[in-house]
Amino acid sequence: MSASLDRPAVPTPVPHGAASRIASVDLIRGAVMVLMAIDHVRVFSGLPAGGPTPGIFFTRWITNFCAPAFIFLAGTSAFLYGRRHADLSRFLLVRGLWLVLLELTVIRVAWTFNLDFAHYLLAGVIWVIGWCMVLMAGLVRLPLPAVGGLGLAVIALHIAIMPGLDPLMPAPLRAVLYTAFEDPPVGPLMVLYSLIPWIGVMAAGYAFGKVLTLEPARRDRICYAVGLGATLLFLLLRGFNLYGDPRPWSSAGRMPALLSFLNTTKYPASLSFLLMTLGPAIALMPLLERTRGAVARWLTVFGRVPFFFYVLHIPLIHALALVVSGIRQGSVSSWLFANHPMGNPPAPEGYTWTLGLLYLVWAIAIATLYLACRWFAGLKARRTDAWLRFV
Repeated sequence: MSASLDRPAVPTPVPHGAASRIASVDLIRGAVMVLMAIDHVRVFSGLPAGGPTPGIFFTRWITNFCAPAFIFLAGTSAFLYGRRHADLSRFLLVRGLWLVLLELTVIRVAWTFNLDFAHYLLAGVIWVIGWCMVLMAGLVRLPLPAVGGLGLAVIALHIAIMPGLDPLMPAPLRAVLYTAFEDPPVGPLMVLYSLIPWIGVMAAGYAFGKVLTLEPARRDRICYAVGLGATLLFLLLRGFNLYGDPRPWSSAGRMPALLSFLNTTKYPASLSFLLMTLGPAIALMPLLERTRGAVARWLTVFGRVPFFFYVLHIPLIHALALVVSGIRQGSVSSWLFANHPMGNPPAPEGYTWTLGLLYLVWAIAIATLYLACRWFAGLKARRTDAWLRFV
C-alpha cells in the first residue's frame, strides 16, 4: 500500500489564510436551510406529511434533500476544518455532545413550548448529527480511504444487513441504532433519526472533502461522475425494484405511479432515498461553485451560519403559528403546546391551514431569519472567539 493510503485521515493543518470558503458548500447548505423551513412550517400547519394531494406531497418531498445534504456536508466541513486546525477529534467530540444537549433542551422546548421533559424528549436531526460527530472523532484517526469506504459500505449495505440483526438487539438499542420510530419510545425519548445509516453519510461526506480540495477541473469531473452516477443508480434500482428500499413502488396502488416511485423510505433512510437526494446535490456542486447574483448571495448568508439558523427558525416558526392561530380562530389553540413534531395528536377540527398560508408564513420566517443570519455571519467574520466555532 502506498504511503498516501497509510496516512491517517486527519489532514495536515494549513495556515488559516490558505483555505478559502467553498462557495458550493455554503450555497447548498443555505438552500437546505430554506427548504427545511417549509417542512417545519408544515408541522405547525396541521397538514399531513406527504399527502393526500400532489401539492402537499411535493411540499414534503422537496424537503427530503435537506437531511442528507446537511449531514453529508457536515462531514465535508469536518474535513475542511481539519485542514486548518490540529484539534479535529476534540472539536468533533465536544461539538457533538453540545449538539445532543441542545437537541434535548433548547430545541425540544422550541418545538413544544412546554416543559414536560418527563414524558417527551426528541431525538431529531441535531441529535443524530451530534452522535455522528462523536463517532467521527474516532473515525478520523483512520486512513481517509478507510473512512470513505466504511461510509459507503454503511450506505449501500445497511438495508440488507440491519433487518437481520434487529431481532438480536433490545428495542431501545434497536431504535437508537437503526429502526427509529418503528419501535416504542425509549422512556420519554422518541427517536426520529437513527445512527444508521447517517454515520455512513457523514463519513462519506468527510472523505468527499478531499475531492473539494482538488484543482477545479478534476474536482468538477468527479462531482459530475459521482452525482450523476448516484442519480442513475437510483433510477435503475428503483425503476426495476431491484434493491435499495423496503417499499417497492407500484403503479397500481392508491398513490399515483410517479408519487409512489418518489416516495422512498426516510426513517430509517434507505439506499434509494440517499441516492435520490445526494446524487443531484453532488452533481450540482460544480455549477453552484460558479453561480453569482443576488439569490446566491442570499443563500450563502444562511449557508455560512446553518446551525444558528436552525436554532432560531423553530421557535420563530412556532411563534408565527401562535399568531396565525390567534388571528384565524380568535384564540391560540392549545394544540400548539403539544409535543411536536412526533408526540402531538392530530390538529383539532377547523385548525388546518391551506398550502397558500403555509408558504406565506414560510416566506415571513425566511425574511426575518435573513436579517438575523446576516448579522451573525458578519459577527463570525469579524471575530475569532472560540465559542463561535460551536454555533
